[in-house]
Formats: sequence, C-alpha cells, structure tokens
Amino acid sequence: MKKTLLVVVCAFISVATFAQNDSGFGIKAGLNYNQNGDLSFRQVQTAGEDVIAGSDGKVGFHVGFFGKLDLPKIYLKPELVYTKTKSSYDVDGATNDYDISKLDLPVLLGYKIIGPLSIFAGPAFQYTLNNDLDGLEVDDVKNDFTVGLNVGVAVSVGNIGVDVRYERGFSENEANFIGNNVTDIAGRVDSRPSQIIFGLSVKL
Repeated sequence: MKKTLLVVVCAFISVATFAQNDSGFGIKAGLNYNQNGDLSFRQVQTAGEDVIAGSDGKVGFHVGFFGKLDLPKIYLKPELVYTKTKSSYDVDGATNDYDISKLDLPVLLGYKIIGPLSIFAGPAFQYTLNNDLDGLEVDDVKNDFTVGLNVGVAVSVGNIGVDVRYERGFSENEANFIGNNVTDIAGRVDSRPSQIIFGLSVKL
C-alpha cells in the first residue's frame, strides 16, 4: 500500500512540474463539512447489535497545494492535500466525535463554461493517516488506501480561485473499536467520507 502511495505521489509531482512550466501551481486551503457511514455497536456481554445510520456532520479543514495545466476549454488540476475531517455519533447515550486525518490526491478534469466559471470532476486517491473515535479504542481502518470521487464548480479570477465540491468514497472502509472498559461496548464504523468541501486557492 505504501508503494502504491509513493507511485501516486511521484505521478503528482511529475504532473505538477509540467503544470508549473506551462500554466501554474499554488497553494490551497478550506473547510470540509463531513459525514461518515454507518456505525454498529453492541454491549460486549450481549449478542444484540445496534446500528446508527450515518454520523452527524461537523466542520473540518484541509490545506495543500496544486498544479494546473490550462488548455483552451479544459484543464487538468492535480492536488495534494492534508485533510482533517470531523463527525460524531451518539453511542450508548454519549456523543462521540470521530476524527480522521488523511492525505488526499484528487486528479481533476475541468471544463470552462463561460468566463471564470467552470465545472470539474475526477477521482480522489486517499491515504488514511489516523482515525480516532472519542473515548473508544479504534483499530486501523481496513484499507489505508482508498478511492473516491470529487465533483464541483469553480470560479477563478486572476490568481485567486474559489470552488465548492462534493466528495464521496466509492466503497465502505471499516474500522473496529472497543470501549476502554471490557464490559463496555464494541463495534465497527464505516470511515467512508461524504463531504462538502469549500476551497480557496492562490496561484503563485
């Protein structure tokens, strides 16, 4: 998995370098409103299982850089971004925040509609660095490396760009957890993201 991530990062650097020579590169940052998938849990001493359908969304953030290759009607825009997402679940009467840290590598293909307005879409390669469910011991996610989809709209004026996009993971990616007390609860959580992302970019 680490070798796969290394190949993807090298590909990004190659594209970003080409973009730097032809069109540009820059930095970006913004806010993420994220919800994760279902959480199922049970009392360790019982066989019954409860399912919470989806999390409550919370605001996280992202920061990183991008390269952009501009063509007459389309553009290619790879990004490398550190993302921190937040959501929460009501587990056994208590609210538990679920935080995920990851590296995102969206590779976006944009189409210029009119003037500064464009639409874009593309795959987002994701590498999970850490996940933490408040008050519970969480194992590593099943798959560190996953793929999702980004789709959105952007406005660029000079060196400044603003975009809003929706990101969705393609497949479930679970992490197991257990309470700090062996008589407490255990279960699993779907860490697949479903988020709206607001971004601000500056071309350098």
